Amino acid sequence: MPDRRAISDRFLQQAGWGAARRAFLAGDASDRSYDRLWRGSETAVLMDAPPGKSDDPAAFLAIADHLRQLGLSAPRCLARDLSQGFLLLEDLGDGLFARLVAADPQAEPGLYGAAVDVLLRLQAAPPPPGLPDLSAADWADAAAFALDWYRFAATGDRMDSTAFRALLTGLLQRHADGPRVMILRDFHAENLLWLPDRTGLARVGLLDFQLAQLGQPGYDLVSMLQDARRDVSRETVAKAQAHFLTMTGQEEARFRPAYAALGAQRALRILGIFARLCLVAGKAGYLPLMPRVWAQLQENLAQPELAPLRRLCDQLLPAPDPGVLRRIGEKCGHFR
Repeated sequence: MPDRRAISDRFLQQAGWGAARRAFLAGDASDRSYDRLWRGSETAVLMDAPPGKSDDPAAFLAIADHLRQLGLSAPRCLARDLSQGFLLLEDLGDGLFARLVAADPQAEPGLYGAAVDVLLRLQAAPPPPGLPDLSAADWADAAAFALDWYRFAATGDRMDSTAFRALLTGLLQRHADGPRVMILRDFHAENLLWLPDRTGLARVGLLDFQLAQLGQPGYDLVSMLQDARRDVSRETVAKAQAHFLTMTGQEEARFRPAYAALGAQRALRILGIFARLCLVAGKAGYLPLMPRVWAQLQENLAQPELAPLRRLCDQLLPAPDPGVLRRIGEKCGHFR
């Protein structure tokens, strides 16, 4: 295995940041990681995205350029080595929405309202060319991770997911399949920053958008309001949804089943991803998040239009109670 630290040190030396103080900043479910650098009074962020993985630094740069052209705040690139998977990025600071709301819950409605305005700007603009455009069947295939990994991790059983995928495909086609907009996919409180020194829409900093694609207008709203990592207050959810509906002119009767269908798809996929991260990558830290995602799934499945999916999920998926989580945890890293 190549020594990523040594390679990154050479990159930083060439970029003029070789003498900078360096400390780990963040990692996530991918192979990507971030370090913060200090050079006198200046700071920057090093992104390390090992080549050959799913996250492409070139895609990050292309999407960042598009976002900044719209007047939104994506990090500027200070230096790059795409062949080795390194980017030196503008440091947008530590004002993550999740951190700010934890310190001051009263700030939540205002911050989330500002994020909805960012979504409205993003969706009103023509998307950049070449974005992936998945079909309803593709989205259903992604949700089948709940059977392929979560159910398997909980029960040890493998099953044919054909009927599940066909049912979800039909529901998505009926309720949440229409004109596409650009979606960022991981639009939530740990990828959104408050930048009070900027103005207007630029006050919301954006991170982790390199997997942007074409999708349904409600998807990023679901991602923000049904956050796997934190509970969003009922008041904030209602205000954000109302603002989104008012500004987009959508009818609530059509919005509700679409929102629920997208939320169910997302929750099912996340349950499967979290289970897979445990079984394959040994990342047990995602298991405590499963009960929240499960509760979000149940709320979505309570929408009357999703009754057939609710009945099927009731048959096939066990709730992530302590016993189920213990069984999954005992298998962590088993399939490395």
